[in-house]
Amino acid sequence: MATRGRQHWNDEVHVPNPGQPTPGFVRGFLRFVAPLVRLCHRPTLSGMEHLPPSGPYLLVANHSAGVGMAEISSFATLYLERVGPARPLAAFVHPIDFRMPGLRTLVRSMGAIPSTYAAACETLAAGIPVIVFPGGDHESLKPFWQGNRVDFGGRVGFLRLARDARVPVVPMGIRDGFLTNPILLRSKLLATLLVTPRLLGIKRWGLSLFGTVVAALLALFLPLPWPATAAVVWLWLGSPPVFLACIPWTVRLRIGPAIPPDELFGPHNEPTAPHGPPPSDSQLASALARVQDAVQRLVDGPDRA
Repeated sequence: MATRGRQHWNDEVHVPNPGQPTPGFVRGFLRFVAPLVRLCHRPTLSGMEHLPPSGPYLLVANHSAGVGMAEISSFATLYLERVGPARPLAAFVHPIDFRMPGLRTLVRSMGAIPSTYAAACETLAAGIPVIVFPGGDHESLKPFWQGNRVDFGGRVGFLRLARDARVPVVPMGIRDGFLTNPILLRSKLLATLLVTPRLLGIKRWGLSLFGTVVAALLALFLPLPWPATAAVVWLWLGSPPVFLACIPWTVRLRIGPAIPPDELFGPHNEPTAPHGPPPSDSQLASALARVQDAVQRLVDGPDRA
């Protein structure tokens, strides 16, 4: 039953205008969200000159603080202010978001695409670049003492995508995003015990500083019998709002030079079938190490506005 449910959530969703936010979304974001992001996170973005001026590419970045709300909103603010919607850039979101009432309208208005191989291939084939956070929940839920460590968890799906589409990989390092809501614990068992994350197809869950503080306040001051209070705390700890960016902290983003596919995978002599034989394990491991190291160096490098 669980397997069938996950397949349902991952059914392919067609996005008519990937990477192209609606005018209403852009106006609303720049008017209401961007000023708040600037006030709370004072984001900086350097290296924009490294983005290819045209054609598809993968913009590959690290991720933290659960859902990376501060990081994503900071990048969106600076990208829209400097570039605008004239240069499309599609963001991966969980396929679940395209099935949720209300939320699906929002992600479509953003021009986001579901984080599936098919959706990414279709988007890149249309000449539209895609921003990817390969570490997913493994990296975004890492504990705060590993905050600025880049760790994609050995995931190479984005490299298969770059190989098959023959597009460059552009590394982007994000620094100090983890401080906007430090993660205290990352656990697969926690996702099972809290039930809701597993129902949504999420394999890992975390305890955040914000979520834990609110849970403690609920347990101490909620005027309900203890079984009802325990149920409220349990539901709260398994809900996405526990990862809200709650601490004002500067988020710094740096983009590095693009890495051509020939440098990662070797010369391209013959067309590669979408489901053809993958590159060797050693080739993928080498490409992963290079990209992850490039992102880490951007995170560790000197700040430049």
